[in-house]
Amino acid sequence: MTDRILMTLFVLGMNTFVLGQNPIKKDSITNLEEVIVLESILTKKAEGITPSDLIGAKIFENYSPIDAVSAINQIPGVYVLSGALNTNRITIRGIGARTLFGTDKLRLYYNEIPITNGSGFSSIEAFDLESLHQIEVVKGPKATSFGSNLGGAMLLQSKEALGNSTNFNNNFTVGSYNLLKNSFSFSHTDKKLSLSLNYDHIATDGYRENNSFERDALLLNASYRFSQKSTLGLLVNYVDYTAQIPSSLGITAFTENPKQAAFTWKSAQGFEANKYNLVGVFHNYRFNEKIKNSTSIFYTYLDHYEPRPFGILDEFTNGFGFRTRFYGDITLFSKTSSYSFGSELYKDEYNWSEFENLYQENNGNGSLQGAIFAKNKEFRTQLNNFATLLIPFDAHFSAQFGVNMNNTSYNYRDLFNELNNKSARRDFKTIVLPSFTLNYSFLENQVVYTNISRGYSNPTLEETLTPSGVINPDIEQETGMNYEVGTTLHLANKKLMVNAAIYQMNVKNLLVAQRVGDDQFVGKNAGKTKHQGLEVAANYKLDISSNLSLSPFVNYTFNHHNFVDYIDGENDFSGNELTGVPKHRLSSGLQLSFLGDFYWNTVHQYVGAIPLTDANTLYSEAFSIFNTKMGYQKKLSSNFSIHAQVGVNNLFNLRYAQSVLINTQAFGGAEPRYYYPGNDRNYYTSLQLRYTL
Repeated sequence: MTDRILMTLFVLGMNTFVLGQNPIKKDSITNLEEVIVLESILTKKAEGITPSDLIGAKIFENYSPIDAVSAINQIPGVYVLSGALNTNRITIRGIGARTLFGTDKLRLYYNEIPITNGSGFSSIEAFDLESLHQIEVVKGPKATSFGSNLGGAMLLQSKEALGNSTNFNNNFTVGSYNLLKNSFSFSHTDKKLSLSLNYDHIATDGYRENNSFERDALLLNASYRFSQKSTLGLLVNYVDYTAQIPSSLGITAFTENPKQAAFTWKSAQGFEANKYNLVGVFHNYRFNEKIKNSTSIFYTYLDHYEPRPFGILDEFTNGFGFRTRFYGDITLFSKTSSYSFGSELYKDEYNWSEFENLYQENNGNGSLQGAIFAKNKEFRTQLNNFATLLIPFDAHFSAQFGVNMNNTSYNYRDLFNELNNKSARRDFKTIVLPSFTLNYSFLENQVVYTNISRGYSNPTLEETLTPSGVINPDIEQETGMNYEVGTTLHLANKKLMVNAAIYQMNVKNLLVAQRVGDDQFVGKNAGKTKHQGLEVAANYKLDISSNLSLSPFVNYTFNHHNFVDYIDGENDFSGNELTGVPKHRLSSGLQLSFLGDFYWNTVHQYVGAIPLTDANTLYSEAFSIFNTKMGYQKKLSSNFSIHAQVGVNNLFNLRYAQSVLINTQAFGGAEPRYYYPGNDRNYYTSLQLRYTL
C-alpha cells in the first residue's frame, strides 16, 4: 500500500509541475525528431516520438571494455542478469524474467537488421562493446516498426567514420583472471565512401573454475554514395567464441566457495563453441523531398556445439530475410505530418541433434560424444508489417499512431523418430498490435507524453512441444496492453536533466516453462500478470571551474509486478510477486573531469531481493556493487592521441549473485542450484592509441 501511495504522489506532483509551466513556441517538427536521452545530448530517434532510452560513449566510459552488461543496467527498467560473459538474460520491465536461459520476448537489431532468431531468442554476447556507437532501448511494446514485442526492442548501432578522415585505432586491455583484450579499428570517410573495419580478440580464464572465454570478432561496415539520392551499404559481422560453462550453484557451494563450478559441469568440462555470421546489404534511396526508402537483405548463420553433462547438443541455424521501410511527409489538417510503413520477413531453418555424453567413462578428460538420441529440424517464419503516422497539431502538441501485424509459424520435424509421426506444424493467428502516443512540449525541451500500446510474445520451441515431443495445439501467444505516462525535463539552464515514466502492463496467457527433467521443459498458458512500475533517471553537470567539472547521476527503478491469476496444479500463486524481478534497483555515480585530460568515474549499483520461487518462499539477497575507473586522454599532435585508463570492479570485494535461476529443482539428492556468483574484486588497465591522417 505504501508503494502505491508513493507512486500516486509522484505522478500527481509531476503533473502539477508540468501543468504549471508557461509554454513557449518552438518548431514542432524539430522537437518531434529529437529526444533527450540518458546522456545530456539531443539525439535522433529511430521511430518518431516513441519514448526510448539511449546509451553511448559517455556511459560506456564508466565500465571496462568487456562490461556491456553494466552499461545496459544503467537504464531504468532494464536489467541484465549475467552468469558469465556468454550467459546473459535481458529483462525489460519484468518481461523475460521467467525465461530460464537466454533472452527472449524482445527484438534485437544491429544497424536495423534483425538479429533475433525465428523462435524469439537474442544473444547480445555476440557483439563487442568497443564496436558499438550507441544502444537505443524501447521499453514495452511501443516499437511499432521493430516488432511490438512485450519486452520491447534493443537497437545496436555500430561505430561509423565521421567527417572526411582516415583513422587507425588500437585499444589494448589486460586485467584480472588473465584477461587479455585487443581491439583494432580502421575507418575512412570521404565524399563518396564510408568504411570501418574492426577486429577484436578477447581471452580470459574467468573468476570461477571451468570459466575460460575466448572470442575473435570481425566487423565490416561500408557504404558508398552513388548520388544525392542513392547509397548502397554492406555489413559483415563474424564472431567465433568458445566459452567454458561453470553453471549455477546451490546455496551451500555459493556460500563456501563461489569460485567452484557445478560438480557435473566441472566433471564434463562443459563448454559451448559458437561461430556466428551476419551479412547484410542495404540500400537507401530518396525518391524526392517527401518520400525515402531504406531496404536491407540479410543472412545469418550460427553453428553451436555444447557438451553438457546430460547430453551433447550440436546445432546450426540458417536464417535470411529482408526489411524495407518507406518514410516521408504528407500534408494533413494543414500540417506537415510524417509517415512510415514497411515490412520485415525473417525465416530460419534450425537443425539440432543430441548425443550421449560419456564423460564419466573418459578417465577425467571431460566430455566424450556417444550415440545420438535426438535429431530434429524446425522451419520458423516471422512476418511483421507496420505503419506509423505522426501528426503535429500545433507547435506544442502532437500524436503518433502506429500498427504492427505479426504472423508466426513453426514447422517441426522429428528426424530421429520419423516413424512415430511426431512432426507437426503450428501457424499462429495474425495478431494486430496498435500503438498510440501523445506528446506535449510545454517549454523548450520540456516534454510530457502518454502511450497506449499492445504487444505479444511467441512461445519458444520448447514451450510449443508436449512432453512426448509433438506440437501442442493449445499453447497461445502471450499478449498484453501497456499504459504509460512520462516526461523529459531540462532544468537549471539545461544542466539538470530528468526522465521519468510510470506504467502498467497487463499480460494474459502467461507462458510458463515447467521443468520435467534435467534438460526438458514444457510450456503452458498459466494465467495473468500485472506489471506496474516507476522509472526515474536524472543527471546534472556542475562546472566548478574551467578545469574541473562534476556530473552526478542517479537512475531508479521501482517494480511492482504480480501474478494476477496463476494456478499451477494444486498451487494458487495469484497475488504473489512475479518471480525473477527485484522490486528496487538503483544505479548512481559521479563522473569527474579535471584539467581537460583527466577523468575519474565511480558508479554504484543496488539490486534488491529477487523472488526465486513462484510461492515467494525463497529470495536472493540484495546487494550493492561499486566500480571505479580513472583515465587520461591527450592529443599529442594534430595526428596522434593517447588514452590510458585503469579500473577496479567490485571495489569492496562483495560476494553476490550476479544472476539467478527461478523455480529450479534438485536432482539426485543435490541442492537446487539457484545462484551464479558475481566476480570478486578485479582490476584492468587499457592503453588506446589513435592516429588520424
